[in-house]
Amino acid sequence: MTAIIGIDVDAAGRCRHYHGPTDIAGMWCTQCQAYFACYKCHDALRDHPFAPARKTQLAVICGVCGQRMNFASYHTGHCPQCGHDFNPRCALHQDHYFKN
Repeated sequence: MTAIIGIDVDAAGRCRHYHGPTDIAGMWCTQCQAYFACYKCHDALRDHPFAPARKTQLAVICGVCGQRMNFASYHTGHCPQCGHDFNPRCALHQDHYFKN
């Protein structure tokens, strides 16, 4: 399965900043070409700000099963493959992860 990069990341992609039961989505940085647990982890570990993806890209990965998905699939609130719920409060940060 593709690794989710971050600070103190567990097996499902939860990090030091977001570690609740539904904080399992890794987000794609287009500059790094990698999934990160959150933009805060990315910005602490890299020398540039998080570079958001287009909403049509497979810019999200489920930390439970590894399913990659675009914004529309992610925005349903759960993984289309394993059904695990995503944190609905992540919508507050979508401008960090997706280009408008």
